[in-house]
Amino acid sequence: MAKKAVKKEDIPGKWKAAPLKGSFMVTAILGFLLSYYYIYPQSFSLGIASMLVFTAMFVSSLISMTKAPVITK
Repeated sequence: MAKKAVKKEDIPGKWKAAPLKGSFMVTAILGFLLSYYYIYPQSFSLGIASMLVFTAMFVSSLISMTKAPVITK
């Protein structure tokens, strides 16, 4: 039985960034600003938690912009 050649892309354990849409970054920015101005003054803990979530979204969109493969159509 012949062995199948393993492609470099098929090797598990290699981390790959997923390409995200630009609207994901806009949602992260607007969500952070709205959380800061509306939620944070009303509830400290919920405001901090929501700002952390939107900050993580923003960081992931920045990583996606720099590390994701270019998709040509």
